[in-house]
Order: sequence, then structure tokens, then C-alpha cells
Amino acid sequence: MPRPEPTPPSPYPMPFTRVETVTLSLMEARLRVLLVRRAAAPFAETWALPGGVLRIDRDASLEAAARRVLRERLAVDAGDLQQMETVGGAQRDPRAPWTLSVVYRALVPAGSLVPVPGKRVREVAWFDVDHELPSRPLAFDHGPLIARAVARLRADVARLELPLGALAPTFTLGELQAWCEQLLGRNLDKSSFRRRLAERDLVEALPGERREGPFRPAQVYRAREATPHD
Repeated sequence: MPRPEPTPPSPYPMPFTRVETVTLSLMEARLRVLLVRRAAAPFAETWALPGGVLRIDRDASLEAAARRVLRERLAVDAGDLQQMETVGGAQRDPRAPWTLSVVYRALVPAGSLVPVPGKRVREVAWFDVDHELPSRPLAFDHGPLIARAVARLRADVARLELPLGALAPTFTLGELQAWCEQLLGRNLDKSSFRRRLAERDLVEALPGERREGPFRPAQVYRAREATPHD
């Protein structure tokens, strides 16, 4: 059987292709992002998003690449990853003349991840996106990537497009409002919030279930499952 002809080299240079992950969580009522301190150049000892190079020999898809990078860098699985955007340019990474990054976003429940430093990582930490990140230098263009991820998450929550995977299985309406306020970093009007919830039919009461609080017992709810036509 004749051997196939070797593929000739492309006349067009290809970009350095990476995946970056913006993992967010509510901790102590504040929205935080998971960062790593880089162990190697470029930007050695600088905080950055967990990221890595796309491996066509190992990654069946872009999401698979993002999950592999998280396992290698942090020994974690971030759960529900959402592809946020693709960015590229000639000045993004000094190791290549042109770099392309596919950026993923995740919101995870507090305490659900126990990251540990892995491949090319010196240290791992969570940072408050409103009070710690603005004054902290980050590697590459990761500051703007985080800012856009936070802005889009908050825009989703403001529209009540809630990331249900990070929501408690059951909750009172007061707890749900407090959770949304913590994600948004601002207060919400109680009457307007509850009216919009009812209009969107987003939650359903659990008959007979109430939760004790400082005042009278509160009705317990859960997120309503989406119907096929949603």
C-alpha cells in the first residue's frame, strides 16, 4: 500500500494558540477570581489567569483543552465552563509574534474547589475583583479579560439569567436576593426583584418547606427547571 504524501508546510504562519480560564466564586459575600503566580518566564512571579497552550495531540475540543489546563495547573475541574470570547493580537505574548486565546468563564460554589499549585505554578489564591484586583499588576492582558468576565456575569445576573449551577439547591427569596446582590456588588429593590422573578417564572415554592429566621419562617424555593421551549 503506498504511503500518503507528506503534507507540505503551510506558507502562512500560524498563531500561538492558548486557552485561559476565568474562575469566579462568592466567598465571604464578595466576588473573587482564582489566580496563579507564574513560576516561569514570561512574567515569572506575577499573578495570572490559569492558562495553557492548545495541544492538538491531546485535546479533542477547546473545552477539553481548558479542562486539561485546569487539571494540570490546579488539579481541579471547574464544572460548568462557558466559552466567553476569543482574543488575539501581535502584542499579547512575548514568546510569539501573534497569539490567539480562547477564554472560558466559570462561576463555582464557594468551597467547591480546592486548588493546589501544579505545572508551572508557584502559588494559587483567590482575589476580590472589586477591592484587590484594580491595584494589582497581572501578567499579559489578563486584567481586561477578568474585567470583561465580571461585567458579563453581572449583566447576566442583572437580567436574572442566573448561573444555576452555582446556586444552592434550595433557598428563600431573601437568600436568593442576597446572593444576587453579592454577585452584583450592589443592593436591589426587594419589590422589583420579586416582581421580576414572578414575571419570569424562575422559581417554584416547595410546599410545606419553610426556613426559620430572625422574623417569621420563610417559604423555601428552588430554581424552576427549564421547559423544552425555553
